[in-house]
Amino acid sequence: MKKAPIMVLVVDDHPIVRRGLSAEINLDPDMQVVGEAHNGVEAVSMARSLMPDVILMDLVMPEMDGIEATKAIIAENPNANILVLTSFTEEENIYSAIKAGASGFIFKDRRPDELLRAITDIESGVPMLSPGMTRRLMREVREQTHPAPTDEVPLTARENEILLRVAQGALYKEIAHEIGVRETTVRAHVSSILGKLNLSNRSQLVLYAVNHKLIEPNEPNETFH
Repeated sequence: MKKAPIMVLVVDDHPIVRRGLSAEINLDPDMQVVGEAHNGVEAVSMARSLMPDVILMDLVMPEMDGIEATKAIIAENPNANILVLTSFTEEENIYSAIKAGASGFIFKDRRPDELLRAITDIESGVPMLSPGMTRRLMREVREQTHPAPTDEVPLTARENEILLRVAQGALYKEIAHEIGVRETTVRAHVSSILGKLNLSNRSQLVLYAVNHKLIEPNEPNETFH
């Protein structure tokens, strides 16, 4: 059975940019744009009603910017996959968006095929952080949070297994095949893990694994930009 296309919500305040992105995405037979939002307020509403697989989020927009929209969307749906579309000059905004719950980012000057690959990776559960962003987030986690040691967190054996594989960069479908369950079951386990560890997304889960020495800092299979 053919897999359903990845449903994408495009969020950008420039109509030409939105239409261009939508056109490129719709050229891929494995993807479909289900909606376009021109600001953060629309993005939150459409994310709620459309439940897209991936939200391509601009950061600088009127009424509600991409950071606030990301916070609101993640508050309603912690499993939302938000891919930030940004420029090199917005590093601080990128950092804030990742803290707010975005799963990764891609720069606006990337080729269309790189954007499509990024959408696929985000939907599959691959965190997309640059080495510098990872180091900065790890430093903040160490300075501002004090998570309990792994053996004190009530994770099941299966959850510990999935945590390790996700932190290593494995796709949900790969994990599902390895342990003999459905991909939706893996996603449910990840949601449970995030809740128990008080984390908001998979990128933070990778940082947790590094901080607790479950994996080496250079082990996660991240996509760098």
